[in-house]
Amino acid sequence: MSTNGRRLCLNVGILADNIKLITVERVNETMAEAQQLSTIKGHIFACTKTSEKECLDRMVFGTNKIYAHKINRVKTGDKIFLLNVDTDTLYGSFTASSDGAFNLVPEAWNGKYPYQVKVEKYEETIKTVEKASKLLSKMGISWKESLDEHQTRFLLAYFGNPHEFDWGPLIAERFGTKRDKTGKMESEKPSVASTTLWDYPKQSYGKTPKGSNKYAGVTPAFIIYNLVQRYTEPNDLVVDPMAGSGTTLDVCKEEGRRCIAYDIASTRPEIIQNDARKLPLPDNSVDLIFIDSPYGDNIKYNEHPSNIGHISAETEEFYDELEAVMKECYRILKPGKVLGWLIGDQWVKKKFTPVGFKVYERLCNHFETVDMICVVRRSQSSNTGIWYNRAIRFNFYLRGFKFLFIMRKSAGDQKPEKKRKVNWDYYERTKKLLTPEKITE
Repeated sequence: MSTNGRRLCLNVGILADNIKLITVERVNETMAEAQQLSTIKGHIFACTKTSEKECLDRMVFGTNKIYAHKINRVKTGDKIFLLNVDTDTLYGSFTASSDGAFNLVPEAWNGKYPYQVKVEKYEETIKTVEKASKLLSKMGISWKESLDEHQTRFLLAYFGNPHEFDWGPLIAERFGTKRDKTGKMESEKPSVASTTLWDYPKQSYGKTPKGSNKYAGVTPAFIIYNLVQRYTEPNDLVVDPMAGSGTTLDVCKEEGRRCIAYDIASTRPEIIQNDARKLPLPDNSVDLIFIDSPYGDNIKYNEHPSNIGHISAETEEFYDELEAVMKECYRILKPGKVLGWLIGDQWVKKKFTPVGFKVYERLCNHFETVDMICVVRRSQSSNTGIWYNRAIRFNFYLRGFKFLFIMRKSAGDQKPEKKRKVNWDYYERTKKLLTPEKITE
């Protein structure tokens, strides 16, 4: 072979090696990009015609207390979209340049949407999608909840090239995502309740247990979650004087609230052993108090001799001791802040005791009423076919709900209330009653 021939073969070999090297590097880069994309999540923030401009000018998206739970999930690097609910337009895509937090830009929207995340453009230009609700519905996406990795990836792909978007893989991936029996993602948090009837099928939510299902009279985590979301801000102090298995501790930890938990017989190291009738906290120092107190002597919580749960709810002593707890709660609660008290009625040996009303009467001696909630009971031992049959045969009723009394400590400096004038809406009946004359005709 000539010298030129050898040089040509050598150059071809070098070129082939370089091509292989470039190909391997590109494959590695593509795999890295795919891996990075598969681990990110997305979030959709809502705006209106009046708030859209400030969102895009400041590059800060925000929400109010109702959707505050979304903010806790937002991490730097997550993909963000903006939905104008007035025009049904979706803007995208953006990248979170901060973790979600409270009051990142306090002056934004005059403080109306304090749960915020800072964003930056994901691509050079911001793209829009009209009739966004139709698209999101087709993708199985609710803007009120965070997006999983599949939803995020496909929404990004749609923004990249909507005209050539392949819907086939989306259907397969959507139904391959692990969901619970209700169709929701396992990691989703409950929505904030909007009515006075709360009914939750499970004691806890998400992948992290809240309290212990093995603890007698364990508190449903959804109740505490709702109170925390409605009546506190991040880093506020929540106190549970009768903490039991620590459900309040676990909820507050996940929601970014400080929590002090007491119980007369501690069940875990984080719960301080203490009698709720004397709380070792200064006056006016707590932002929210939650209590799931004994309903009488129907449950054996522990053997501590001072446990109020050893006293019968048929005696005034029981309510006197609970009122001692109420007085301590009033003392440590900040003016204008809220107490949530969960309580159930009693039916023992053919005698009904309205424990809830009696407790409410004592609460009204110290607090103003915010509202009264009925919480459906699902986990009690009588929730069986045998007990249903007994209730009908022997003509009594099983306890189907508990009361949640939401009470507020007076702010003290309130101005005298003005006389309220309520404009009721009255609706005419669609069918008019026939007079005797009309019937005769």
